[in-house]
Amino acid sequence: MPLIGWLFIFAAFALVIGSLLFLRDSANMKIPEDKLEKIRERKEEQERADKEEQDRW
Repeated sequence: MPLIGWLFIFAAFALVIGSLLFLRDSANMKIPEDKLEKIRERKEEQERADKEEQDRW
């Protein structure tokens, strides 16, 4: 295989590994409590709406 082929393969592996490392590092970020509360409220609203919609069927 020509050198350019090996370079493309190496670049693809480097991008995949770099993306996985970035995801691992960003997985430990803390969500502020006020945003977390908004998320919980929105989830409850959506579950209520889903249940009402399901009851209509």
